[in-house]
Amino acid sequence: MASSAGVQNLTSSITEPPQSKSMRQVLSVLVQNQPGVLAHVSGMFASRGYNIDSLAVGETENPLLSRITVVVRGNERHLEQVRKQLEKIVTVVKVQDISGADFVERDLMLLKLKATPADRPAIQSLVEIFRGRIVDVGPDAIMIEISGQEKKVEAFIEAVRDYEIIELARTGRIALVRGGRTPDGVVVREAPEEEAEQPVVHGHSHL
Repeated sequence: MASSAGVQNLTSSITEPPQSKSMRQVLSVLVQNQPGVLAHVSGMFASRGYNIDSLAVGETENPLLSRITVVVRGNERHLEQVRKQLEKIVTVVKVQDISGADFVERDLMLLKLKATPADRPAIQSLVEIFRGRIVDVGPDAIMIEISGQEKKVEAFIEAVRDYEIIELARTGRIALVRGGRTPDGVVVREAPEEEAEQPVVHGHSHL
């Protein structure tokens, strides 16, 4: 006969709902190209304790709009809250969850390595294997540019760990869905009507 403690543990394992699986979500957020927009978006994440894996922002083909690509992790309920909170921001035009779409994703990195003349042939071979570029050469250091998927960039970092990494800078991930249309079938070309006639256009540096 099972003990009361054993029965209680068995009952708990049946009645308690399993915890939602943590997943990675890529959000493409179109925003009005105005001063303070990036501060509003990043402030929303910070105030609610949402953890951001990556955030990149830049002007789109329409100078009145900028695109913010955000990579976040969490369970389904947590990520749904992120989308809803973003949509409440006045300057946000459209929020797209492109995680399940066929999209192209890139991350750009500049990396400065300490490199003696004897080390440079081996480093150059690694750069060629990863299809990167050497963009600057100094007396005792070289600067390398690598672009590609996140796993490629991180693999290159691991490959050069034996050399001294002086500095490293990454853009964060940017992504666009393949094909001519957005995931919901809407081609975004025009700015909001209230913004269309404004003569002043702010670059993404003002975000």
